[in-house]
Parts: sequence; C-alpha cells; structure tokens
Amino acid sequence: MTSATGTRPAAGDTAELVVRARERMAAEPAVDRELALEHGLSDGEWELIQRILGRPPNFTELGITSALYSEHCSYKSSKVWLRQFPTSGEGVVHGPGENAGVVEIGNGWVAAFKMESHNHPSFIEPYQGAATGVGGILRDVFTMGARPIACMDSLRFGDIDAPRMRHLVDGVVRGIGDYGNCVGIPTVGGETGFHPSYNGNILVNAFALGVCRREQIFTAEASGEGNPILYVGSRTGRDGIHGATMASESFDDASEAKRPTVQVGDPFTEKVLLEACLEAMRSGAVVGIQDMGAAGMTSSCFEMADRGGVGVRIDLERVPLREAVLTPYEVMLSESQERMVIVAERGREEAIERVFRRWGLEVSPIGQVTASGRAELYLGDEKVADMPIRPLVDEAPVYERPVAEPTDLALRHAAPEVPQNDDPAADLRRLLATPELGDKSWIYRQYDSTVRGNTAVGPGADAAVLRIKGADCALALSSDVQPVYCYLDPRTGGRQAVVEAARNLACVGAEPLALTDCLNFGNPEIPQIAWQLRECIAGMAEACRALDVPVVSGNVSLYNQTDERAVHPTPTVAMVGRVAGWSGPASGPLAKGRTASFVAAGHEIVLLGEDRGEFGGSAYLRLLHGVERGRPPAVDLEEARRLHRLLVLAHRSGWIETCHDVSTGGIAVAAAEACFATGLGARIEIGGPVAGLYSESQNRVLVAVCGQHVEPLLRAAEEAAIVARHAGTVGGAELRLDFDGGCAAVEVAALREIWRSALPNALGL
Repeated sequence: MTSATGTRPAAGDTAELVVRARERMAAEPAVDRELALEHGLSDGEWELIQRILGRPPNFTELGITSALYSEHCSYKSSKVWLRQFPTSGEGVVHGPGENAGVVEIGNGWVAAFKMESHNHPSFIEPYQGAATGVGGILRDVFTMGARPIACMDSLRFGDIDAPRMRHLVDGVVRGIGDYGNCVGIPTVGGETGFHPSYNGNILVNAFALGVCRREQIFTAEASGEGNPILYVGSRTGRDGIHGATMASESFDDASEAKRPTVQVGDPFTEKVLLEACLEAMRSGAVVGIQDMGAAGMTSSCFEMADRGGVGVRIDLERVPLREAVLTPYEVMLSESQERMVIVAERGREEAIERVFRRWGLEVSPIGQVTASGRAELYLGDEKVADMPIRPLVDEAPVYERPVAEPTDLALRHAAPEVPQNDDPAADLRRLLATPELGDKSWIYRQYDSTVRGNTAVGPGADAAVLRIKGADCALALSSDVQPVYCYLDPRTGGRQAVVEAARNLACVGAEPLALTDCLNFGNPEIPQIAWQLRECIAGMAEACRALDVPVVSGNVSLYNQTDERAVHPTPTVAMVGRVAGWSGPASGPLAKGRTASFVAAGHEIVLLGEDRGEFGGSAYLRLLHGVERGRPPAVDLEEARRLHRLLVLAHRSGWIETCHDVSTGGIAVAAAEACFATGLGARIEIGGPVAGLYSESQNRVLVAVCGQHVEPLLRAAEEAAIVARHAGTVGGAELRLDFDGGCAAVEVAALREIWRSALPNALGL
C-alpha cells in the first residue's frame, strides 16, 4: 500500500505493508449472525447473502454487504413508492440512476443537478457534516462532466433553546459557507426553518447545479474488458467508515460516539480535483467516472460495474493511504473525501495520470475491468473478497413496509379555532420576530453568492436566477417544503411542496424544467412513518404530472429520529426552471420583475388568487397560539398550472415590476417582505375579516405593476380563470392592510428592524 510520505514504496516495502495488513486482518472478529445484525443487516438479509455467496461472508464481504444493503445505498424502503414519479419527458437527458439528473436548456447546453442529505453527520459534527455535504453534491455534478455554477441548501433546525442547537446552527452555516466559498461556487438560494421536531435530528440538504455542452456528458459506467481502473484525488483514511450504515440508523444516547464516522473535507483539494477531472474528461481517455461518496470505494466500484454489466478486479495494496496500514475492510468502507474512480481507455491511462500529477493529486492504477460480473478484491496475491455484483446492487432487497394511519389523525385534522386579535399589527410584529419568519441574511451573508459572475438574483428572493452564457436563457432555482403541512396531511403536503417550488419559479418568469428532491423521514419500519412516506410521494407525483415536471434525481434520507421522536416529514423539493430569451442584465421586459420587493412609489398592487380562509398548520396558529392542527390549505393543481402560465405571460409582456409568492404567514407577511428591501410602504385592501391577513390559502401571488398594465393583467387573469383584483398602491413609509372593520398599520422601518434582528437575537448575537 502507498506510504504516508506521498511516494510509492519500493517492492520490499509494499510486501511488508501487505504483511502488516494481513496481521490486522487476523484480529478481525469472526462473522456470524450477531455480527451481521450489528452491521445493520436483518435476519433475512443475513440468510440472503449466504445464499448468494454459497457460504458465509468474511469480514470484508460483510462490511461491503452491509453498506450496499443499507437504506442509504439501496433505497430498500422507498423504491416501491418512488416508482410513482414521472422521470422522463421532453428535454430530459438523464433521469434517476446517474450521479445527477441532466436536462437540456437550449443551444446545445445542458444542466446537471441533484440534491442530497447530510443529516446524521451534521447532527454529530455540524461543521464537517455540512461542509462534506456540499463537497459530495459538487462531485456528483462535475462527475457528469458539468462545471458547477451554483449551490443551494435547505436547513431544518429545532428550537433555538434546545440543547446544542445554537452550536448546530453555527457549525452548519459555517461549514456550508467555508466549503462553497473556498471552492468558488456561489450559494444562491435555499431555505431555513425551525421546529421542535428537529430538536434531536436536524436536516441539512445540499443542492448543486452545473452546466456543460450535451456532448460533454459523462456517466458512471464501467465497460471494456481490460480497461484500467484509476484511483484519483485525496488519500484514503479511516474517516467516514460506516458512514452509509450510520446514515441508515436512528439516533440514540450513543450518537456522540459516532463522531469518527463523520468525514473530514478539504475544499482546496476539491477545487483542484474538479479542474483535473474536467481536464481529464476533455482528453477523450475517460470511459466512466464516479465519485467515492457513501460507502466509498464499495459503492463506486460496485455501482459502476453494475451499470456496465461487467466485473472488476481491485488490487487494494495500490490504493493511496493516509495511514501506514489499513485493512481491506477499512479501505473499501472509508468515506474519505475528494476521491474519484475512473475507468480509462486501455493504453491511454498515462494521459489521464499526467493530468492528475500536474494538478498535484494522487493517481494510482488500482485494477481493471473484467468480464466476470464479480468484484474480486486482492491484497497482494491473496484474494480477500469475491462477490457477484448484480445481486448486491441491482437486486438488493426491496421492502413494502406495513403502513398505518396515525391513531390521532382525526385529532390532527380537527378544525382549529382561529383567534381574532384586536391588535393585528402586533400580531405581524410578533410573527416577524420569530426565527421561522425573520430575516435569514445572517445565514446567507456568510455565503459568497456572486462569485463567477452568473448570479442575476441571489438569496432572499422567491427564486434565484443565473445567467447562462451562450445559452440565450437564464436558469431559475427554488427550494421548498412545508413540513407542518406534511405532518398534518402528507399527500396534500407533498403536492404543496412541488406547487410552491413551481410558483416561486413563475414569480421570476421561469417555466419549470425538472426537479430533484430530498425525502427526509423517520424510521420506515414504523407503519405510521411508512404511511407518511407513501402519502407524501403520492402527492408529489400527482403534482409533478399535473405540472409536467419530471423528477430527474434525488435522495431519500430515512431514520431521521432520536429514540421515538421522528422529524416532521420533510420532502424537500429543489426545482430548476428556464427563463427563455434572457441572457444578461439587458433592458426590456425580461430584465424586469425579478424581485419580490416593491421598487417604486405609485405602482399599483394586484392580488392574484383567491383567499379561502385556510389556517390548518398556519404560522399564525403555530407561532402565536401554539396550535398545530387542522387540514392544511387545499392545493388545486389545475389552478396552479393556470396561475403559473399567467405569471410567465405577464413577465414576458413586461407588465410586472414586483412579484412575490403568498405562502407562510399569509398576505400580511408577504406584503411586509415586499416592503423591506427598499423601505417603501403600501396600502392594500385585503377584504374579509382580520384573520384573513394570515390565511395561507395556496396559489396566490402579490404583484405590483405600472398603472397602464393593471387592466391588461386583469384581463389576462380573467381569461386564465384566475381570481384577481386591484388591491392597492405602493408608496409612503407605512404598510397599511385594510380589512373589514379596521386596518393594521405599521411603520416599515420599525417592522424591518424587528424582522432583521429576529434570528441574531434568538442566537444571542
């Protein structure tokens, strides 16, 4: 094995290291049923692997099986439901199954994107857990041949006063910022929420998007008998061993002891690795390439071989190491970061090796592709593992877990009483003073959102917008989910997550191309959790079909719970849309309307969509009155489709100056947010009772237009069968919301200060 000094040892030294590794292997425990259960296998899976091998596995083979059969790698509890998603369509180049989904964006350009979770590692060690989550998702994108140009994140924390929570918030935010900033990829958007269900298990979901020419796409497929397999990037250490299996377990009192399973990242190496990989791909000598992500060399080698229907021989003594000696078990399961596996064209491997040596990275031939369909692992001249690949990857167990509605579902759905406060302005101040609805700029100002010069609209808007040079378009990105809705009614919550993400794209004039998701749930072996998973996916699939938005990639993160307390179901949706005919900050209609803020006094306010007085799961009841009950707002999918088309038409027609989604907190919060960037006030006629200020009925948008565009917009809304009315005017220093029998009026400057200081005050900053 490679020495720790960076030079390959002489033949005699290699032989000595192999002997030392074998000595350590001799001390490994005997493999039996009890050890298999400790590795996370079920009794049935223990019996299955013995049938597949025709014998009991050895210790290395047990480790490999436990990783590949883990929830994190096999999706064994979710595959049965994931099949409902539409995954193909016009413009889809690669759907689920590759490192990232790929869609066409125009003029021969494609976008590759994906979202993944790093929840468990981030709870155990927040800085490195979040940082390596960013690193991993970037590698998923540039492994496809695409240069990453943007990141987003979706974060869920518990009560600020819960144990370790301030530490977790600080560590996660710094980890995301430091890694992305060092690599030089802008973090352009995302979302952050707070809820007690995350006290014992926070969520850290990371998204990345890259672009390339269609002919430059690469896939993670091994092919060509005799083609060499190269290891490139950082060396292998003991960090991250059992990371995949740890991510497939619930937390308990011993979770802190799992700190060694959290990987340690190096963003500077990631940047060099990115450039070296893209250069190597341009050489024409790369056949297939895969990131060593969850389960490290196990997943990369086995999955690449499975996709190509081939076998692999791996010479483990050739793997570059950070330690003097690692056993085969440790080498195969290590999740050390910034590493890749490349299958090279036979006879051209030296061209690839020159690239990586020039960039100062480790590169080592570690094996070759075979026609056996098996993974044969050697340490020196000793075969230490011999396993068929397809039964461990493509034919891994798939379970349809028992499902059951929660016994308290009727109570959850009971219609809540909606208190009528005599001082609605005070209610608005209290809502905006919560971490949930307060300004998140303390978070995103730690991220570089403008590096590379493509960011047209960054954090704080309904959706981010990126210029795509040479593609005659822009891309819009949004991330959304309302976990409380999903807890109260998972199917409706799943629909809502997709629809709100699409509505946010429409608010910047974009039409959706596709989405990626990160499905975060508790223990699927509990029937009520399995029911949540099934119902959320069903709702998401319905919305995807109705809006014609395929799912091209994603991740499932289960066992997000501590002891008996599961997180609220959180199916995060990250959606990518296309703004046609726009490639820069040009004048004209497509350069306008990309802000959620009021921009000039005298603009007229139009409310699109109908308020139906829906408060189930609303912020008003949750945050001000401690009530988390009722059916969440209904989601009319056909109405959503019509509204989105109307908004895109209005943008292209040049009517819109301001466009902001009405969602959490209702029209009162949406109107306040529209005031904050410029300090401009507004007077808006809400209509209906005072509680209507905080209703969260869906498919609603607040729009500001010049006076001459009011009538064209209202006519277009009527033709689209969308309720619309002229409701007010922008101007002044006060936000005034009129309702039946009264008004809520508050100075914008005072309200903005409350909003801006909410999160820093909660964190004690």
